[in-house]
Amino acid sequence: MKTTKQLHVFYKERLVGTLALSENHKAAFAYDDEWLKSGFSITPFSLPLKKQVFLPAKDHFQGLFGVFADSLPDAWGSLLLKRLIEKNGISADSLNVLDRLAIVGKAGMGALTYHPEMTLSVQHSPGDLDQLARECKKILHAEYSDDLDTLYQLGGTSGGARPKIMTEIDGKEWIIKFPAHIDGEDSGRMEYEYSLCAKKCGITMTETRLFSSKNCAGYFGIQRFDRKPGKKRVHMLTAAALLELDYRQPSLDYHSLMKLTKILTGNNRQDMEEMFRRMCFNVFAHNRDDHSKNFSYLYHEEKDCWRLSPAYDLTYSSTYYGEHTTTVNGNGKDPGAKDLLAVGAAAGLKETVCKNIMEQTESCVQKMLREWI
Repeated sequence: MKTTKQLHVFYKERLVGTLALSENHKAAFAYDDEWLKSGFSITPFSLPLKKQVFLPAKDHFQGLFGVFADSLPDAWGSLLLKRLIEKNGISADSLNVLDRLAIVGKAGMGALTYHPEMTLSVQHSPGDLDQLARECKKILHAEYSDDLDTLYQLGGTSGGARPKIMTEIDGKEWIIKFPAHIDGEDSGRMEYEYSLCAKKCGITMTETRLFSSKNCAGYFGIQRFDRKPGKKRVHMLTAAALLELDYRQPSLDYHSLMKLTKILTGNNRQDMEEMFRRMCFNVFAHNRDDHSKNFSYLYHEEKDCWRLSPAYDLTYSSTYYGEHTTTVNGNGKDPGAKDLLAVGAAAGLKETVCKNIMEQTESCVQKMLREWI
């Protein structure tokens, strides 16, 4: 198979720039001249809008800038990709990062696309959700699946570790999750209940649903916010990409997230309070897998501004070291009111506003937990 050494990056059919593999196996990037005249910085801190060849300084994105790494699949999608390319007679180890982006092509999260695409032989034969869940379980247990093509077609470019598919239902784009082997059968229902609670707390989320199942309490689904009606794509960046952070390592504090939100959104009060509210929810609801890929920002082209994206991946979770992945005022083990208020105060939020958000969120979460038990 011919190795990809250069890729063109597009945004809504417009050429943004070019990626090229350097001698040290890092992907250099340069904006196109026309994009420099009328485009925008696709990642404000790492790739300012200027005529220059940019080279990544860090290695944890496999030699990519974070904005492009966001297009690549995470654990589940990577597993599917590995199985599928081996099925096509290609060694997974032979692919470089540009090969992987070429395989993603137009199917990645967000708005960026990559050309020329590298197509794999895929036959799409969708089954019902219970059948797809069974096939996901086979993949996770390293068993052969007859529906590998379908699973990759539906979820091969998705983020996160939990098995999932991306599909259209009733004219809307959805992500539907299935239990991983470490999850209980009620994980879908739990995440759905958490989403309802988060909305009652005032947290912005897209529509969520519990899709029915004959085998469990249901499968959690959430409407995609990187797609608008008419399959229009929205440019998005995770905090990990913006700050060039390794999301697999505890490398972030909510102080930094509040500061990032303040700078990127131009100190938008709604987004600042929203981020504070999500921090409170994660603390009170025991969502400790709050890593830097679980916070995203959307680019609003018509206003040329960035805003905090709707929330996602809000559910009960622990980490192997038992602490929040994102610390609260330096405390990952047992953050409380004092730490939460310290983060709010440092961000410039009024103490009365922070206390009201904190008390409302805690009360709402406690009510949910009592009903759940």
